[in-house]
Amino acid sequence: MKNSRFTKGDLFGGITAGIVALPLALAFGVQSGLGAAAGLYGAIFLGFFAAIFGGTPSQISGPTGPMTVVTASTVAVFVSLNGGDVSSVMGAIVACFALAGVLQIIMGVLKIGSLIKYIPYPVISGFMSGIGVIIILLQLYKAAGLPSPATTIDVVKEIGPALQKINLWALLYSVLTVLIIYSFPRFTRKIPSTLIALLAVTGVSILLGKNVPLIGDIPTGFPGLRIGDVFSIDPKFYMLILEAGATLAALGAIDSLLTSVIADNVTKTKHKSNRELIGQGIGNAVSGMFGGLPGAGATMRTLVNVRSGGRNRISGVIHSLILLIILLGAGKYAAMIPQSVLAGILITVGIGILDYKSLKHINKVPRTDAVIMIIVLLVTVFFDLLLAVGIGMVMAAILFMKQMSDLAEERSRISDLMSMKDEMSWPDEKVPAYIQDNVIIKHLDGPLFFGFASGFVDKIARLPDIKFVIIRMEKVPFIDQSGLYALEEAILSLEQRHIQVMITGLQTQPEDRLRRIRIIPDLIPENNLFRRFNEAIKWLVDNKEVALV
Repeated sequence: MKNSRFTKGDLFGGITAGIVALPLALAFGVQSGLGAAAGLYGAIFLGFFAAIFGGTPSQISGPTGPMTVVTASTVAVFVSLNGGDVSSVMGAIVACFALAGVLQIIMGVLKIGSLIKYIPYPVISGFMSGIGVIIILLQLYKAAGLPSPATTIDVVKEIGPALQKINLWALLYSVLTVLIIYSFPRFTRKIPSTLIALLAVTGVSILLGKNVPLIGDIPTGFPGLRIGDVFSIDPKFYMLILEAGATLAALGAIDSLLTSVIADNVTKTKHKSNRELIGQGIGNAVSGMFGGLPGAGATMRTLVNVRSGGRNRISGVIHSLILLIILLGAGKYAAMIPQSVLAGILITVGIGILDYKSLKHINKVPRTDAVIMIIVLLVTVFFDLLLAVGIGMVMAAILFMKQMSDLAEERSRISDLMSMKDEMSWPDEKVPAYIQDNVIIKHLDGPLFFGFASGFVDKIARLPDIKFVIIRMEKVPFIDQSGLYALEEAILSLEQRHIQVMITGLQTQPEDRLRRIRIIPDLIPENNLFRRFNEAIKWLVDNKEVALV
């Protein structure tokens, strides 16, 4: 294993990350609907294999808030469609989780990991804040000792009746958990505050013996493979398995690579995006086959590992082994943990995921970015996570193209449709007046793409009756299909009016595209192409009798 040289920092980092991961794994397992053990299985297997095969040596992987939100929704849908309990749909669940891992491996092989940098920040901000809100909303009921509705919409709709059924002791334990998590670091950061809260409030619950919902029995021992369950899947689940698997794969990729970027910033290293996806995929596929939760690179656990000295892959392996030891020997003790304690832990996780920086600056950033962020947040919370990202990406792309088109139009207006007398690239005294009065220069500034194409055609159509139009393309590095056809339409309209077109400064990509569809030389002869503007003017001066008859 490259980058796996053992150090004392890796030992401490792995142990500390494992301790921090314990309460989170239990909490995410319970939230998913599959039980606390599923959270531990996911943290163990994903954490182990992602550490070995991933592309971010210091990263700690396991169940995360965003992944658990989708997992819980998927499990709820499977169960509702089958009309039974979780055990009756385990085959579909195992297939879904394993498929998510396989799809991540394919994403890594196809080198999709590098595309994460093209997701605009407002989309990521709205998405992550939405995930935080979902976690908080779904834990409010459990914090009060009540079963939580399956969706955030139901959480909001049923909040009134729920207020009349609150278990005050469960609510007290949850509040106490949150207070400890936020206050304990003021005394020391050597011991994770989540672990202190878990142990302290669970101890109080055992001593008081009040009637509050508990985690219940957790299977002990190494988990068995669940591959056999896959062969009994009802065909009605096939499409849902594919959709949910793709959602988990995409979300896990985004979640992991964002954490990788954070790890890079802290450790001053550079992760390998595509290798990270392959490692995450292997870990999620193996975890799924053992009935464990799918997950991703976990930001908080990764930072704990790094701050404790972990820098190499071995720290992630140690983190998994710590959890495995706990699984093998501490299941009977974990059964006594109140669900409201885990709810309190997850509420702090949700609060931590919220993008306070972006929310704080919402009235200071460009209005379009703020609108995108808010829409993505609302769609994430009340509808669908991937739909939210899709809507955000489409909105961001359209608004960006609108802005670029407006910018191109604005730049074009500054130096648009210039007469020869206004163009200072050639001394007036060397250009005969007849040429100056019969030549218009059209500047194109920036890529000629579909956002600018229609305006370009309209502007060309309004040209006065002259002899020549010189289209200056020195600042056009790229032209797409819409821009190509727009340019062709503009040239044809000028040719129909017997206005000849000259082009100067063609760059490589635009020239190649113009030649491929025969605009050059069918519409623009080779002798009407010039590398520099002055060469075009010189040709007009030297060939006045031929050019302007």
